[in-house]
Amino acid sequence: MKDMKVKYLGKFKTPALVKDKIYDVISIEKGWYRIMTELDEDYLFPPDLFEIIEE
Repeated sequence: MKDMKVKYLGKFKTPALVKDKIYDVISIEKGWYRIMTELDEDYLFPPDLFEIIEE
């Protein structure tokens, strides 16, 4: 997968993600984005929480 960058829109307050920060998508699994979080662990998130910055 080519490097995809997304910006977290901040719909939910969580220590795992920072509003307006740009994250690299590690992979896309069943339509969800796998992202390395601020907790240094990767998790799957629904794409509607993000804005695609670079595909």
